[in-house]
Amino acid sequence: MRAYINKDELDALLASEHRDPHHLLGIHQEEGGGWHVNVFQPAAVKAVVVDKNSGEAHPMEKVHEDGFFTVELPGQLEYKVLLEDGYGNGWETEDPYKFGPVLGELDLYLFGQGTHYEIYEKMGAHAMEHEGAQGVCFSVWAPNAKRVSVIGDFNGWDGRIHPMRTLGQSGIFELFIPGIGLGERYKYEIKTQEGYLLKKSDPYANYSELRPNTASVVADLNSYEWRDRHWQEEKKNVGNLDVPIAIYEVHLGSWKRNGSETGFMNYRDLAHDLVNYVKEMGYTHIELMPVSEHPFDGSWGYQVSGYYAPTSRFGKPEDFMYFVDYCHMSGIGVILDWVPAHFPKDDFALANFDGTALYEHGDPRQGEHPHWGTKIFNYGRNEVKNFLIGNAIFWLEKFHLDGLRVDAVASMLYLDYGKDDGQWIPNPHGGRENLEAVEFFRHLNSVIYGRYKGALMVAEESTSWPGVSRPSNIGGLGFGLKWNMGWMNDFLRYVSKDPIHRKYHHNDLTFGMIYAYTENFVLVLSHDEVVHGKGSMINKMPGDYWQKFANLRLAYGYMYGHPGKKLLFMGGEFAQFDEWTETKSLDWHLLEFEKHREMQQFVKDLNYLYVNEPACWYDDFTEAGFEWINCSDYEASIVSFVRKGEHKTDTLVFVANYTPVPRTMHRVGVPYKGSYLEIMNSDEEKYGGSGTVNADAILTEKIEWDGRDHSLSLKVPPLGITVLKYLG
Repeated sequence: MRAYINKDELDALLASEHRDPHHLLGIHQEEGGGWHVNVFQPAAVKAVVVDKNSGEAHPMEKVHEDGFFTVELPGQLEYKVLLEDGYGNGWETEDPYKFGPVLGELDLYLFGQGTHYEIYEKMGAHAMEHEGAQGVCFSVWAPNAKRVSVIGDFNGWDGRIHPMRTLGQSGIFELFIPGIGLGERYKYEIKTQEGYLLKKSDPYANYSELRPNTASVVADLNSYEWRDRHWQEEKKNVGNLDVPIAIYEVHLGSWKRNGSETGFMNYRDLAHDLVNYVKEMGYTHIELMPVSEHPFDGSWGYQVSGYYAPTSRFGKPEDFMYFVDYCHMSGIGVILDWVPAHFPKDDFALANFDGTALYEHGDPRQGEHPHWGTKIFNYGRNEVKNFLIGNAIFWLEKFHLDGLRVDAVASMLYLDYGKDDGQWIPNPHGGRENLEAVEFFRHLNSVIYGRYKGALMVAEESTSWPGVSRPSNIGGLGFGLKWNMGWMNDFLRYVSKDPIHRKYHHNDLTFGMIYAYTENFVLVLSHDEVVHGKGSMINKMPGDYWQKFANLRLAYGYMYGHPGKKLLFMGGEFAQFDEWTETKSLDWHLLEFEKHREMQQFVKDLNYLYVNEPACWYDDFTEAGFEWINCSDYEASIVSFVRKGEHKTDTLVFVANYTPVPRTMHRVGVPYKGSYLEIMNSDEEKYGGSGTVNADAILTEKIEWDGRDHSLSLKVPPLGITVLKYLG
């Protein structure tokens, strides 16, 4: 054995347990001034170092039968290595162990502090030029691993060949491998302290194989040429809440399918078909159920294995960029469902990543959702917070998304969420609040809103936690919007009742206004309401065939008049009868039938009314924008209210009748003397209604009604809603 070869280090390398292989492998200067190169190639029987400048060959000595070679050199030189196996096959390689690290001290410091907001530029796999060579730098956080290697097609998936080095005390392992590039499949082979070998996908990978395969793939996110500069500039100049927001919620895998092997459409095809449809229908935004990589179709994307990778089900990352770009050039915003609440237990992904509870808590009372069968992130660990906050920034920065809808916020806020006694641990004060998650949300939202003017951060929070959409500096969580789950539950319970019973449940219809201004709410009729036996929207409606459609038009009309931004799940706009399933396309064939076409037309017109009438959205979040006219007529099951805009002539009056009885001379008190014109009526014949409409402008009379000096008499349709605009 040569004197410059440390036997302990060599033993560690041969046992695949060396945490700093660069210290042994590569080119090194000896204490006496000489130079040598060490190479480890288990498949090689011969190795030669070749001087790149002179071409001089320096045969290496095989000093260990497992494939360890060494050679002394006359001096420092630029070199490559020629290798030969026992079958006479030869290959040439650059030596990965002659290169210095890519990540710097500042990267490691910021990551340890949880504030390296561009961590996605460093971690994962990045094709680059480094120290004059083209290759890929791999970086992964695995502080408790005994050894980490990069494995892939380029080394026969052999974890002995490319062990990585640790960088200080950061827990990050890194290796630059020259001579490989985009499209390479890879994983990390992790040797645990107990000696077990784990094969893990890259938590920071930007692309993955199509499930059920799970290898990560080296991808380039910087070559796409964006064309949405105008959209991005305009977004900076518009208040993100003082605008109409009508969201079409979509599951890309089942909106429409094709005849391909997987049945999935490509992001680019979806861009044209879906975005053109959404624009035609008058929506302002698309909300995508998660497109982050996930192993199981049936999770709908909510059990994420690849947080930094758009799922390969629908194409490559640049295809998803095209989708977002096309949305923006069509005037449509894009919101992505984002899942920082939990992750699956699949052995190739985040769970038990380095043989220990790394991303999750070790104690299952803190680290697992027993009812969901998933892991809970450790929000108190800086590197985990950095992973998640960097991921939120990643989607907005790299894919130009306009906002994130954060899934299952309540499950993060409460330590006992979905748990029985004995399955959770109180916080240090003895409470059930997850104080680390609260701090995480405040940090997350302050960073996002500080960086992206016009961004939307939306919380799906199903409890009455105070201040979800209030600034963190006054004790809130800092979100911009919150899903109104209370309104949704009350409203669906009400509209599903037979009209004869609705008068006994009138409070379900009106109670939402008691707390309407405690948060910045989005009214949602989402995917969660049309699955698992809950029935489709049309099938929630009581009555015969005609009444079901009338009730649904009425429900949508009331929702669009009520304060709050709007969200409707796909298929609801044309009254799909079947519950939604991720396994097939929406029932587009229903549009061959008149009733479904009429419903689709009604939703389209409702969206255009909403966007074009400022009163519908101008003052959604203060009492100045809404006023009840009559909310107490439970016997007739009729409610009426005013929506206000900036100007008097923006004023709209909504009258909704939840019984099948038409009211031909119904008197309503109105805010102003003058003339009112019906601009929308859900009972119009073109929508499949009975035609109980107000064709002409209606003049007010000086008859006191509903506590107002002036009133008017109008026709109110059966199971319908009418919208009147003040003309002056």
